Amino acid sequence: MLKPFLKAFNSTDKNKYALTDIRFRATDGKILEVDNGFSKLDSKEVAAWRKRFNARLCSNKLLDRSGVWRYREFLPWARPFDTVVTMPEGNTPIFNMPRSAAYCGMKALLCKHQGLNPTGSFKDNGMTAAVTQAQKLGAKMVACASTGNTSASMAAYAARAGIKSVVFIPDGQIAYGKLSQSLDYGAITIQINGDFDKAMSIVQEVCERGNIYLLNSINPFRIEGQKTIMVEMLHQLDWAAPDWVIVPGGNLGNSGSFGKAFDEMIQLGFIKKLPRIAVVQASGANPLYKSFIDKNTVLTPVQAHTRATAIKIGNPVSFDKALFAVKLTNGIVEQVSETEIALAKSRIGVDGVGCEPASATTVAGCKKLIERGTIKPENTVVCILTGNLLKDPDYTVEFHQDYLFAEADRSVTLTGTGKINTGGFANKPVKLEADADVILEYLLKNRS
Repeated sequence: MLKPFLKAFNSTDKNKYALTDIRFRATDGKILEVDNGFSKLDSKEVAAWRKRFNARLCSNKLLDRSGVWRYREFLPWARPFDTVVTMPEGNTPIFNMPRSAAYCGMKALLCKHQGLNPTGSFKDNGMTAAVTQAQKLGAKMVACASTGNTSASMAAYAARAGIKSVVFIPDGQIAYGKLSQSLDYGAITIQINGDFDKAMSIVQEVCERGNIYLLNSINPFRIEGQKTIMVEMLHQLDWAAPDWVIVPGGNLGNSGSFGKAFDEMIQLGFIKKLPRIAVVQASGANPLYKSFIDKNTVLTPVQAHTRATAIKIGNPVSFDKALFAVKLTNGIVEQVSETEIALAKSRIGVDGVGCEPASATTVAGCKKLIERGTIKPENTVVCILTGNLLKDPDYTVEFHQDYLFAEADRSVTLTGTGKINTGGFANKPVKLEADADVILEYLLKNRS
């Protein structure tokens, strides 16, 4: 029987911390991760696991219906699985994206859309695991700092578990689509003066002093849930690893979790080839990119500025884990401008797939890396779309009305500075007379 424990990540601290220890950093300050105690499987065991995963796809049992807990062999720390809180999550599709591929200069492009989770983002994959652990520990209250998606997910899963939740958000820096979720799911929502990084600093202090269980991605059980995104992706691809996986970079928990997934699957002998991970950040919120370019393994925080609010983070807590993931897979870090994000998002949309702005960094980054020759047109590439279009509908409407600003000022009319170029892709609403003849004449002229 495996005996998982907590350990310091990328540290000389060799202490083993109990899973029941409510702590997120080792004695030396390094963040913790779960060591599941895996050892190499033989080919028959690998085949047995894969057969079991296939069988669960046809099962109506709640755990089997979850795209996280279907792969519970990768989550032995949660045994006996009797307190799992699931909605269920995961089961997110991989779309073929021909128009996005053409935009990037690819022969083909795939997008795995985590925005089709229960609360509309990839956070659900991690939150089902973290709230499950909170319930195991008997937590009475959970909390997070958030730009929106984490708060929505935490509030929903905490509500399902009957645990009170507290959300810290930067005042005026959260999309209403996300704020509405945490309010509706019953979270205590505290708006603070300052950005996400300030909120993150405060929530850690409040949780420590108030005996409240913290559910940001510094929580190692969040990472455990999110790593199954890659297990599910490989299952959907019949266990054939793509050449590249491209992921947005914000607080960097997702990037770190993908590295952990691949590291464990290689240890187990479950896969033989590692996909290369590309982390893409907004140029105004790019601490990982700057460190990567400067070959610096120490985080230098930045003051974050981007309309892609989900990744508007200048001091990411999972920096070390993301850097490990990039190095493990011989990956790369890239940055993209506000215009590049906006244009890529519009091209994703014409494939009939909607996403929030942060998600579009992946397609924008893919285009940039193709142009640079880092990614080849014939490579198999999976872009991760992290959030639903309806998380930030204002952005989409402003783009298509050609009123998208890097620094928006919503007063009586929308004005601002740093207007973002829509590249002729804006799809403005058309004002016509309420007359069928006029409307039909317009439609006939524009039917092709």
